Amino acid sequence: MAVPKSKVSKSRRDSRAANWKIEAVGLVTCPNCHELIQSHRVCPNCGYYDNKQAVEIKQKSEK
Repeated sequence: MAVPKSKVSKSRRDSRAANWKIEAVGLVTCPNCHELIQSHRVCPNCGYYDNKQAVEIKQKSEK
């Protein structure tokens, strides 16, 4: 049967959860339009990925 050898203090117990941090998203510049985008994603501004046109971006019409 699993029995702890000694009491785990509140500090030691609570410090286990202290390492679950939220990290900032890695941003890089698009080589085509030089906008900041997430790494390994198609650029939402120009539609390029890996220096190739991946998606056709529709231009917003102004009213």
